Amino acid sequence: MSESQVWEAVDAYFTAHLAPDDEVTAAALRDSEAAGLPGINVTANQGKLLQLLAEIQGARTILEIGTLGGYSTIWMARALPSDGRLISLEYDPRHAEVAVRNIARAGLDKVVEVRVGAALESLPRLADENPPPFDLVFIDADKGNNPHYLEWALRLTSTGSLIVVDNVVRGGRVVDATSADGDIRGSRGAIELIGSHPRLSGTAIQTVGTKGYDGFALARVLA
Repeated sequence: MSESQVWEAVDAYFTAHLAPDDEVTAAALRDSEAAGLPGINVTANQGKLLQLLAEIQGARTILEIGTLGGYSTIWMARALPSDGRLISLEYDPRHAEVAVRNIARAGLDKVVEVRVGAALESLPRLADENPPPFDLVFIDADKGNNPHYLEWALRLTSTGSLIVVDNVVRGGRVVDATSADGDIRGSRGAIELIGSHPRLSGTAIQTVGTKGYDGFALARVLA
């Protein structure tokens, strides 16, 4: 087998034993594909990681930036108590429409709210509502704005909150300091902000699997 085939086989083994899709999550993927949404959702084992992080946090409030078809939303929302709240921000109305249907089928529409519009416009409006601090923030939208999303995440969280920034490795291109690619510059900006900000303690992990070579950053908000 090629290296990528090995990655996929290992992912399939882990997923089958640790994070198998059920009828609801499988249907969310099918409907997203049928609607023509890009196949850039997290994998099942990545979704399970997000759910575990929410559970470890004892999360009652979650903010997601980038809904797509609601697949990751469902994984995280399942960790919330019945009176919990997850707000997910999605730029594309068509994506949001698919996500809302998937979330309703999962029976999670009472705890999940999908807001449509550019996140950098939705986030100030959300802050104006003065919501309770979010226990977990998952950033998985347009990568060029990652530093801005991270700054907003800091405003909307408190001591002990977790922030996850997805897709920061960019196939290894994140090391290219001369790149003019907005996704790479945004990923680098987020990593460097986590490393330099006095209120953040974080790390980044490289991953391989069915989605290829990538990774995520994880940061904890300090006092």
